[in-house]
Amino acid sequence: MMILGPYYDPEQHQAHFETAWCDTYIVTVRDFEEAKAKILELQQLGVGAVEVCGGFGPERAKELIALTNGELAVGYVTSFPEQAPLFAQVFGD
Repeated sequence: MMILGPYYDPEQHQAHFETAWCDTYIVTVRDFEEAKAKILELQQLGVGAVEVCGGFGPERAKELIALTNGELAVGYVTSFPEQAPLFAQVFGD
């Protein structure tokens, strides 16, 4: 999972969970340039799929797919339209 926000410190705000079945990473980036570098790093590590937060938007998610030559599964987390007022309260418009 990759979370986007200018208030994150990627060195501090991260997590890694290791199980017998898989490794799960939660990473943060401050901007899209950091995201591009991080997704290539994750690809090199052998990560098979990355879900990006809704802050990326569909076009940037597609850019990340292209950046990895379509060899890394990239999902884009969205929400239901009826939840928009609640998300606006948390993240602003």
